[in-house]
Amino acid sequence: MNSSKNDFHPFEQFAGADRLANVRIFAPIFISMMLVALLVSKTGIIGFIGVIALLFVIGLLYSIFTKPKLGIILLIILGFSVTGLARYVPLTWGLAIDGVIILIYLALFFKGFATKVPWHLAKSPLTLVVSIWMAYIFLQIGNPEAQSKEAWFYAMRGVALYQWLCIPLLFVLFNKEKDLNTFFIVWGILSLLGTLKGFMQFQFGVDPFEQRWLDQGGAETHVLFGKLRVFSFYSDAGQFGASQGHAGVVFGILALFKKGNFKLKSFFILVALAGFFGMLISGTRGAIAVPALGGIMFLILKKNAKVLVVGGILGLAVYIFFAHTTIGQGNAEIRRMRTAFDPNEASLQVRLQNQKKLKGYLATRPFGGGVGATGNWGQRFTPTTFLANTATDSWYVMIWADTGVVGLVSYLLMLFFILGTGAYQVMYQLKDDWLKAQIAALTCGMAGIMMASYGNGVFGQMPTGILMYVGMVFMFIAPKIEQQKTSIQLH
Repeated sequence: MNSSKNDFHPFEQFAGADRLANVRIFAPIFISMMLVALLVSKTGIIGFIGVIALLFVIGLLYSIFTKPKLGIILLIILGFSVTGLARYVPLTWGLAIDGVIILIYLALFFKGFATKVPWHLAKSPLTLVVSIWMAYIFLQIGNPEAQSKEAWFYAMRGVALYQWLCIPLLFVLFNKEKDLNTFFIVWGILSLLGTLKGFMQFQFGVDPFEQRWLDQGGAETHVLFGKLRVFSFYSDAGQFGASQGHAGVVFGILALFKKGNFKLKSFFILVALAGFFGMLISGTRGAIAVPALGGIMFLILKKNAKVLVVGGILGLAVYIFFAHTTIGQGNAEIRRMRTAFDPNEASLQVRLQNQKKLKGYLATRPFGGGVGATGNWGQRFTPTTFLANTATDSWYVMIWADTGVVGLVSYLLMLFFILGTGAYQVMYQLKDDWLKAQIAALTCGMAGIMMASYGNGVFGQMPTGILMYVGMVFMFIAPKIEQQKTSIQLH
């Protein structure tokens, strides 16, 4: 029987082993394997780990260049993990965030040769206001009061640079309903892992690497009266507590309004409960501001008098419990939270005294003492200056000391503009119930973090920073997402 040349003969095809017999394929593989074997034989386990790390980096680079959106997910993961990783492998992991952002921009640049990148999507009032803030921070390099260019470089990243670079990327790459749903799933999983790690520290104590971090100075702020302030794999207990409270507020609202998907609703409930538990065991008093103001913001957004009254009564009951009773005083976590309601508490008085000193110093310095003049960067680069040796204990006080009253007013105007936009979308613009609930959750979470940032420097730290940037972008593009959903339903 004659057969066509197009007939399929499976037993006449080249198998994988036959392909390896091709010298052009086999030779590079063989040489690579020999080089790896030689490296491992010379360097042992370190070399093996190095090879694995190299392969991982190559795979990562390939993934980001082929699908830049994966870089956004990686940024969120890094936001949660970089500080914890540094306790186990002492490298400058924070710069990994800078590296991934640069890689995403490079990926989009090269992608632009084949297809047009929709940069026009980043044209937004949000991009404008963060660019104005970045311009002010950039001009701070010429502040005559600034003592260190190195301090400016390191400090300005969390203050403005990450926000300025990430927001356009999010507008271009992470702008669909599916992306918003993915964001909540990734955030929820990472927050649960944070709670689990925190519970392990709370129940069983720290591991040897975390103990080393405590011995190197962390114990001064994280072991009080023999009691550990739980920090999980976050930068400190303050960031852990605020971030967990943030998850509690956001996922609590999502759980409240999610319908028709029992598994997803259960997931939201679990993350919310775990978040509030993590906030409690963190021993961070300021973290209670997140559910407090987040709850108030939620009541405002509901525009419902009955809900407002019930919520007000509940909030008053919580205040009375902490401020005017001794119920649960035997519990260390409740006892510490209760001190947040004491106006005569010693550490609060110290903070007020420091702010009084800063007020006198900054009275003749409207542009502040220079970005990076306070806090850890001030201690590292200009340890003998007044600002470096005056604790700010607050994100806003730090902004005020570094950039002056001009910088503080500009920064607060930016934040309230963004928060107001989110509130406006929920109260007047959006009609889709589930999308409205998602944006309400992000808006209430941001309000809570803004409040907590008065007590601790949480806003500019990771993971809160990257979570804020993503949330801000979705507040601004929510109407467009709603239009897309409506269009799909109509067709």
